[in-house]
Amino acid sequence: MSGVWTIEKARAMRDAPRVSVAIPIHNEQEVIPALIERTVAVLDSLSGGPHEIVFVDDGSSDRSFQLLLEAGERDARIRVVKLSRNFGHQAAFGAALDHVQGDVVVLMDGDLQDSPEAIPEFVLEYQLGHDVVYAERIKRKEPLWLRSCYRAFYSIIAFSSDINMPQNAGDFGLMSRRVVDAIRSSPERHRYWRGLRSWVGYRQVGVKVERDARFAGSSKYSLRKLVMLALDGFFSFTVVPLRFVSIFGVMTVFASAVYAAYVVYAKLILQESPQGFTSLVLAMVFFAGVQLLSLGIIGEYIGRIYEQVKLRPHYLVDRVTGQACDRSAHTNAEITASNMGVSELENGLSSRSSSDLASDVVATSSISDAPAIYSSNR
Repeated sequence: MSGVWTIEKARAMRDAPRVSVAIPIHNEQEVIPALIERTVAVLDSLSGGPHEIVFVDDGSSDRSFQLLLEAGERDARIRVVKLSRNFGHQAAFGAALDHVQGDVVVLMDGDLQDSPEAIPEFVLEYQLGHDVVYAERIKRKEPLWLRSCYRAFYSIIAFSSDINMPQNAGDFGLMSRRVVDAIRSSPERHRYWRGLRSWVGYRQVGVKVERDARFAGSSKYSLRKLVMLALDGFFSFTVVPLRFVSIFGVMTVFASAVYAAYVVYAKLILQESPQGFTSLVLAMVFFAGVQLLSLGIIGEYIGRIYEQVKLRPHYLVDRVTGQACDRSAHTNAEITASNMGVSELENGLSSRSSSDLASDVVATSSISDAPAIYSSNR
């Protein structure tokens, strides 16, 4: 019976895909040689192809870009996208997704904490019919306090969001082309990739992967950046903080009404005047703090709306090396749609003059020299 099942499963398997490995790099000159060696060895072991590695240099100030250029000269499968400055880890992932050509895309960090040797297992799960394969991190070699913060964050997300976001799953994983295209179509300013990956749905599966220690150098993710990433994930996938403010407001009004009724009862019936000037001051300070906290929560959402409506591109490209990316040929209408919004494009594109469109689009003559602007939207 198991043999029949195996044959049926083999018949249903997808063909070996073209694999694109997308890796953001920021000041990783100590890691790059080993990273390239191990990743290339994995791609050499895969069937199908042609495969590729797309590095995104996120404003490195060391020799990272030079090392990547030299690697690209030795191996045509290595392509490099150099951003105009440091736009951040998540924006660099967006740049990578806009330049990959493969049937499947593997996202991984550039510090070798994500093991390239797990890629063949990801590809196998894709061939078995899964569109998303994410790494479930086990035996994380990180400080206890940091692991505790991660657990607390994922627990809060699971409680407050409608999205079933797997715990202990970072950005490392594989996505099919249709998942990549679906995510790229999202116009969000603050993109939390692992959340969007869960949001799109399709068939998903986790693969247990041991999280290695950093190969060399120091982490480029400061505590502040980790907090900002957590806030992006939290505020992008839940409105619970806003609801909490409303619920707390209703509870406060109810408690105040009950206390007011007690004061009236004590004054008229018991002939007593409630004492407690200190308690009154403490209560005022407490509720003033609650009001400021509530305004801060509301302000966070408003600030994100403000950043969204400015319609700035997610990143700017300084230079692209390697084979021209066939998916980078955004038409003027596509880039304008990213900047204008889909509704305006549908209603007003036909009535806009060429000079109007030119003001919305920054075009370039050659992808190899650099697209002046890339939004992570299609």
